[in-house]
Amino acid sequence: MQDIEQETPQRTVLSNGLEFHHVEAGSGPPLVFLHGVLGDWRTWAPQWSAFTSQFRCIAYSRRYNWPNRNNQAQPDHSALVEADDLLQLLDAWGIPSAVLVGSSYGAFTALALAHRHPSRVRAMVLLEPPMLRWAERSEAGRMALATFEREVREPARQAFLSGDTERGALLLTGGIVGAQTMRQLPHAAIDRRLQNAASIRMLTLSSDEFPMITPDDIRAIRTPTLLLAGDQTPAIHEAVYNNLCRVMTQAHTGRISSAGHGAARDNPAEFNQRSLAFLNQLGGLPVAQTSHAGA
Repeated sequence: MQDIEQETPQRTVLSNGLEFHHVEAGSGPPLVFLHGVLGDWRTWAPQWSAFTSQFRCIAYSRRYNWPNRNNQAQPDHSALVEADDLLQLLDAWGIPSAVLVGSSYGAFTALALAHRHPSRVRAMVLLEPPMLRWAERSEAGRMALATFEREVREPARQAFLSGDTERGALLLTGGIVGAQTMRQLPHAAIDRRLQNAASIRMLTLSSDEFPMITPDDIRAIRTPTLLLAGDQTPAIHEAVYNNLCRVMTQAHTGRISSAGHGAARDNPAEFNQRSLAFLNQLGGLPVAQTSHAGA
């Protein structure tokens, strides 16, 4: 299989006028990659050859990410809105149900789709979904959330409101991946994040940036799930992951070594091995059904 950036991007336009670019390769069960807020379809380069050898893989750029030119206002933009976008895209691509592999806000979007439309999701690999309201479920999480709001999210929000999109995007990059990782990012990686600054601006200024999926809703998800985190992830993501694991006991869990919030990039060999081993042991990848909360 060729590198992901050698693929020819395809464009899908939904009935509401929104456009989405994606690349596709491989054969087998359909698998859709969902990138984080500052990524795009190119994010999955370290996974492409490993996964396309076993799956029909689609990596797409979410609503406000490069190279999409969507500028429609969405004051309450959130993972729930992104999940509805993906639902329509699956219809457009002729895919009744798919495996979803998501990182960060892409993982949040995948989880939202499995919650609302379980028959469309065959299995999930979720890398640190940033469900920040879940940080409030522990003392460590409340402290981490307060620090994140004070030092990252509010300064970034003010930067966006003042028209300084680059500063807002860089503040959030540092807050999301951690200051040490931020210092180590090559210029090309920073440039790519800035190409996707519109996405994080839309999300930061949303009235519903981190919608709540309740513990009962999480317990009710029966989609086979692998929930992963980097072993060096920042405190805010650590708290969310730990609190989510305590509730989502039906999920398989694991840590990616020598990795932060972007573990699929930081340690792709281990991420790929763990993810593919999990998916392969599912065999026929059955479509999950929803159970009622408390079951």
